[in-house]
Amino acid sequence: MDSGVCVMELLGVFFSLSAWLFSLTTTLMSQWLTLSTDLLPAESYELGLWGTCVVQELGVLECRPYDSLLGLPPDIRLARILMCATLAISLLGISFAIPGIYLVNSCKGAETLREKRTLKMMGGLLCFAAGIMGLVPVSYIAHLTVLRFFDESIPDVVPRWEFGQALFLGWTAALLHIVAGSLLITSCIWLQDIPCPLPESVPLRGGHANPELSPGRRTEYV
Repeated sequence: MDSGVCVMELLGVFFSLSAWLFSLTTTLMSQWLTLSTDLLPAESYELGLWGTCVVQELGVLECRPYDSLLGLPPDIRLARILMCATLAISLLGISFAIPGIYLVNSCKGAETLREKRTLKMMGGLLCFAAGIMGLVPVSYIAHLTVLRFFDESIPDVVPRWEFGQALFLGWTAALLHIVAGSLLITSCIWLQDIPCPLPESVPLRGGHANPELSPGRRTEYV
């Protein structure tokens, strides 16, 4: 087994786990968009996928969840659905990738590495798809925020939403998903179908039994 393939496998699993945690944090964070105004310098507002929050000057955070899913803005509703789908696909990819790496599943009998490579390939493809899917809602929210920020039809005195920390964390998670999927797929391409060696029988007394002295071949003379 090539050591480079093992390194790529371990890095792919590590990046996929990190990307899933980053995606989960991004989904739960309330800082997708932030807003502050000169009229109320002691308060700032945060907009997330699950509710809105008000941050007081002393660090007091007051959050209010959304009333219903159907009453959400279309962009927030779409982002919530896609982020939940990203978490599910990424977790499914990890569950395929971990049993497929060489250091986890030992070979038994005449089993080859073909099953491992299939599991790892499926895990890599799912992680790559999760990265693309997680990139869509973050980039879409950022695109709409830029358009609304530079909208000339809105007066300058009206405060505008800006990028929050969750957007940058979501971009990082999507990039880690894509890198993890690429590493797992590349390790599958490099891995050759090498059969696992069969366990050799070891003689009990260090030598081969003489068929002439076996009980079945023994002849007694009277």
